[in-house]
Amino acid sequence: MRCFFFMEYFVYIIYSKSLDRYYVGHSQDLEDRMNRHNRGRSKYTKTAKDWEVKYIERYFSRSEAMAREKDIKRKKSRKYIEFLIGKDVG
Repeated sequence: MRCFFFMEYFVYIIYSKSLDRYYVGHSQDLEDRMNRHNRGRSKYTKTAKDWEVKYIERYFSRSEAMAREKDIKRKKSRKYIEFLIGKDVG
């Protein structure tokens, strides 16, 4: 009998209230990644310690997650990010 084990990858959007800023990333272990964000162990998010997850998408491959992260970042749009997380930007 064959057993297939699928690792999930996550594309996530986090928000820092103190910076009023969003960050988009991908990870296989979201809990560990959030710990690193909030402990200042991530280059682009180390200036704040109050990051919280606002949005998650799940993928079965790292390449899919990386492509989606790149797609979101390519838009360079706070309005698009807030649309994804369901925030009223009106």
